[in-house]
Amino acid sequence: MKTRAAVLNAMRVAGPYAVSKPLAIEELELDLPGPGEVLLRSKAAGVCHSDLSVINGDRPRPLPMALGHEAAGIVEEVGPGVADLVRGDHVVCVFVPSCGTCAFCCEGRPALCIPGAAANGRGVLLSGSRRLSCTPGEAAAAAGAGELNHHLGVSAFAEYATVARQSLVKVDPDIDLKHAALFGCAVLTGVGAALNGAGLRAGDTVAVIGLGGVGMAALFGARAAGAERIVAVDLSPRKLEWAREFGATDVFLASDDNVGEAIREATAGGVHHALEFAGALPALELGYGIVRRGGTLVTAGLPPPSTVLPIAAVGLVADEKTVRGSYLGSCVPARDIPKYIGLFKRGLLPVDRLLTGEFRLDEINSGFDQLREARLLRGLVTAF
Repeated sequence: MKTRAAVLNAMRVAGPYAVSKPLAIEELELDLPGPGEVLLRSKAAGVCHSDLSVINGDRPRPLPMALGHEAAGIVEEVGPGVADLVRGDHVVCVFVPSCGTCAFCCEGRPALCIPGAAANGRGVLLSGSRRLSCTPGEAAAAAGAGELNHHLGVSAFAEYATVARQSLVKVDPDIDLKHAALFGCAVLTGVGAALNGAGLRAGDTVAVIGLGGVGMAALFGARAAGAERIVAVDLSPRKLEWAREFGATDVFLASDDNVGEAIREATAGGVHHALEFAGALPALELGYGIVRRGGTLVTAGLPPPSTVLPIAAVGLVADEKTVRGSYLGSCVPARDIPKYIGLFKRGLLPVDRLLTGEFRLDEINSGFDQLREARLLRGLVTAF
């Protein structure tokens, strides 16, 4: 069948993207679902930094690639062996497909699924297959005839997507799919980092560094957990204003001189937990520096692969600090997405407030301009 999709043919294209158009809207051939796969009609797909980091080359991926990994949609068709979904079901996409049988999946840590990570790195579905191919046009001219790569097993900047069943979580149809899409990445990663990664408890103090959609979701998670003090840190004054509106008790501009010292003074020696989502070494260093003795730095920011965090080993020991990564919010998506949606319905995670822009598919390059210029928290492609 045919589908229109946003295809990236080359990384590191200079902006503004509305002019240079790194994402080409192409008509592609999409194979119908094979065994264990599902055909999805996209209804909303998030304009996220994880896609931007492929466009700008911070997170290289095999090209050409159809982007889009944070999404929700409606099941159109199921392949052989899929018995628990039917046409018309509402689903949220998950950007790590978990095989269910590797050592990490068996330990209840599907974010670390070995086959899932390997498939994502290769740009294929969990089965090892590619279901997208070029038809004549710009993408075909750039890539030659043949298959295109999938982004994190999803590729949802498209009218339709064929994905592995393991990349989907069924959700109740009473949640707007525009809001449901946010739970596949921003909410899962941010709230999960706060609740699963940091293990936030009522009365804790927490700093959130990097206030994009994921960081703001973490702020909501900290509120839901009962954090006594929530410190918000970013380079954007506008995002600090949003953070105040969303419940931050203290805000600090990351570019201010001695910002770390100011945060430590304001929090009587530092915070219990620092959550880093900026994906930059200065943010990591700030996070480690403002954690109190015995505290924890949780990072989910995914800086370029060459980034190294220098830590004085004696201080790590003597201060009993903990540094840990959190991927996919350290979540079990089939458990945590319905749980977080339940908190949303009860008003405890008002993540609908993250939605600050909607775009047509052919406006997607402009959407990524707005994201990199910090004019969006979360934008969605909602018209395909």
